[in-house]
Amino acid sequence: MKIINSAPPVETITLKVEQSPVWELILGIAGYTHQQLRHTFEMDEEWKRDENSMPSLLVQLLKKIEETNLWYGMILLQNQFSAVSVQEFSNLLTTASTDSFYEWLLPYHDRQSESLRIETACKPEQTQLWEKYASLFKGHDYLEGYVRQLHYLSQSEICDLFTRVLKEWEGWMSNKEDWEKWLQALTFEQKQYRQLDMKNPVAEIERVSGGVEYLPEPSIWTVKLIPQVSYRPWVLTIRTSDTKLFFYPVKEEYLLEPGVPSNELIRGHKALGDELRLKLLFQLQKRPMSLQELSSQFNISKTTLHHQLTLLKAAKFIRVEKGVYSINSGKLEDFSSQLTRYLGTEL
Repeated sequence: MKIINSAPPVETITLKVEQSPVWELILGIAGYTHQQLRHTFEMDEEWKRDENSMPSLLVQLLKKIEETNLWYGMILLQNQFSAVSVQEFSNLLTTASTDSFYEWLLPYHDRQSESLRIETACKPEQTQLWEKYASLFKGHDYLEGYVRQLHYLSQSEICDLFTRVLKEWEGWMSNKEDWEKWLQALTFEQKQYRQLDMKNPVAEIERVSGGVEYLPEPSIWTVKLIPQVSYRPWVLTIRTSDTKLFFYPVKEEYLLEPGVPSNELIRGHKALGDELRLKLLFQLQKRPMSLQELSSQFNISKTTLHHQLTLLKAAKFIRVEKGVYSINSGKLEDFSSQLTRYLGTEL
């Protein structure tokens, strides 16, 4: 039997690293107003220290963002705009049609409810529709209330709040001595990953983000990797109907003064500074192995071996899944590059 295969080529996701000052400003607002997690952010102490210098108008605007969780909406809009400045973001915001505005701002729930989301976005005056869509997020930390706030506030009120809080936050942040260094670090991070292997997006996402494990999802055609400082050490993930966003912490080494080694560099060298751990890496580079297999091969107790593997895992040189350890070759290659950059010997 002869078979003619007329199927189109298999499509893969589009992967890109994207950064701009607007992304960092929005993430800063999101982090500052996230009271439940804020104490875990690296920036929290600095924010507390500098709060007295914050203009009263900015304090009021941030309080409104905190009450409504509308930081989420700014992220969804910037995903559409990819604005490189607050002024461009504001310009695009004011020219958006009502249908597009609410379609961009309404969070994605699932494929089954996508038609309801689109219908709701087209009918901002129909409270019943909005209540129905908001109820899909019942129990979520903030999205149920966020959807209701989109309905309660007018389009002009939302646009005014977004524009003013971004401009005020930018004015406050730009006076900080580290702001320009942050922007330089984010730009350098983006330049590092101009060329990505589109044939292996899952491995590339893990390599660029420093360890994020991504499983392809139905209807996701674009993945954006967005380096950030304000949300460190967390990775924030958000998805839309067709895009996945990963806000990953920019490498610590880019934020340090010349000559100061990063904690990651120190931790990695400590992990490698042991004969047994180097032998473990050598074996795992050949093939993945379980704790039992490694224990038998090295004739060492599982307790001792587990401790050594934990140190390698903490340095992200290995990973473990369902009891099987494997090498993280991308991290090892990146670690070697880190040392080269630190020593200033990079060509």
